[in-house]
Amino acid sequence: MEENPSHIILLNCDVCCSFPLPDLLEAHKRYGGMGTMLVIKVSAESAHQFGELIADPNTKELLHYTEKPETFVSDLINCGVYVFTPDIFTAIQGVLTHREDRANIRQVSSFEAFQSATRTLPVDFVRLDQDILSPLAGKKQLYTYETMDFWEQIKTPGMSLKCSSLYLALFKITSPQLLASGNGITSATIAGDVYIHPSAKVHPTAKIGPNVSISANVRVGAGVRLISCIVLDDVEIKENAVVLNSIIGWKSSLGRWARVQGNGDYNAKLGITILGEAVTVEDEVVVINSIVLPNKVLNVSVQEEIIL
Repeated sequence: MEENPSHIILLNCDVCCSFPLPDLLEAHKRYGGMGTMLVIKVSAESAHQFGELIADPNTKELLHYTEKPETFVSDLINCGVYVFTPDIFTAIQGVLTHREDRANIRQVSSFEAFQSATRTLPVDFVRLDQDILSPLAGKKQLYTYETMDFWEQIKTPGMSLKCSSLYLALFKITSPQLLASGNGITSATIAGDVYIHPSAKVHPTAKIGPNVSISANVRVGAGVRLISCIVLDDVEIKENAVVLNSIIGWKSSLGRWARVQGNGDYNAKLGITILGEAVTVEDEVVVINSIVLPNKVLNVSVQEEIIL
């Protein structure tokens, strides 16, 4: 609050979306409440995994909010993207004060005292959903702004690969200059949405895409095929190697004719292959549906394994 901001934007760290923050802020100013949350409609079958809410269809006021209910409430869910006025801190202080007042007037049982003594959460811990959103719903304090764009939660490493494809598709519309192009003669053949960092060196006989992100200082050799993957900084992929549905960690090395691939199930534990930092896959080794921790050398092929 040092520079007296008029508004505060709060984002959940596992959210993937187009983040329409200017539109969200404009709607918030129009509503005139303390806070506005980004919301989206999902299937009724999946709604219970998130915070479900009911909003006034005309005023967009938040009328009811419940976090991961056992019974269906609404197919409208909380995206975990908010804009608040500084009054949010007054509301937080109000929760703490109310909690202290209740503790002072209530005789604490021995069981409650034991629970309090063994509780791991600090006494000033405030839950946004249960302590702020739910109590203030229906009090003309909180409002909603529905996005029609994509939204995902990154709950598994594999989901980051799906989210990468969503952002690449978004770049095609908003920032097409970020995406690579190539004809296979003077530069690599590019298929679909591909990002290649300017410092990366890609052989013109390589074929890249769709849904590929190549980071800084990556070296891609002749005849390499990359499909649906994220290649992090300082990786070397040698001649004729193939990478499919995988994330290749920093400073890793893939040998000639090596193959690293997953089946593409973003939610499965081993649905995509992940190589940690500084993993070496030697020539002609195949790695399928596996997770490899950092600093490992693979000289034999593996399938559906976690290499510790």
